[in-house]
Amino acid sequence: MRITVFGATGDVGSRVVAEALSRGHEVVAVVRDPARAAAVPAAAEVCVGDAADLNDVVNLSAGQDLVITATRPPAGQERELPAVTSVLLKALAHTGVRVLAVGGAATLNVPEANGLTLHETPDFPAELRPIALACAAQLALYRAETTANWTYLSPPALLVPGTRTGTYRSGTDDLLTTSDGTSTISMEDFAVALLDEAETPAHPRARFTVAAA
Repeated sequence: MRITVFGATGDVGSRVVAEALSRGHEVVAVVRDPARAAAVPAAAEVCVGDAADLNDVVNLSAGQDLVITATRPPAGQERELPAVTSVLLKALAHTGVRVLAVGGAATLNVPEANGLTLHETPDFPAELRPIALACAAQLALYRAETTANWTYLSPPALLVPGTRTGTYRSGTDDLLTTSDGTSTISMEDFAVALLDEAETPAHPRARFTVAAA
């Protein structure tokens, strides 16, 4: 497949690029700062671009099989996320290229919390509320989109650097936890799940989630 990755040098994006390359896909790694290009594996094609720029998204997605977006705004600029999402969806509705979005966990339902989502629970960290609300707005934009072909992947509560086991559990709208309440996955296995969905689409125009097996 020919895959364009926005946010290619971020924590998740860099692992997505590595996983895609390991499977033999052709990867266009998009960076906003040319100085970050050196962090991209040599096997990928590096392009400078911005997911918030309509022309950049159109040009960098045209002729591709898939776009993966793993961008995240810096602290204090969380409101950029819905704006970027709107541009991305408009561009991909135009080019017709499928998009896989790395989303947030905060909108997942907590089964034992009487219908509350993760960010609505009393113990949700206040410092994470801005990005949680931005991710909620992001997901709402995807769910309202009827032209672009999208899939939205929410991580579990903890998405951390780790090892690639190649295994994971999957669900839809409920937070996945173990018997002791742990909800986690390594970024490496999250990238595995994302590329599995890329190669074998199972959630068209839907959100799904994964967690460690």
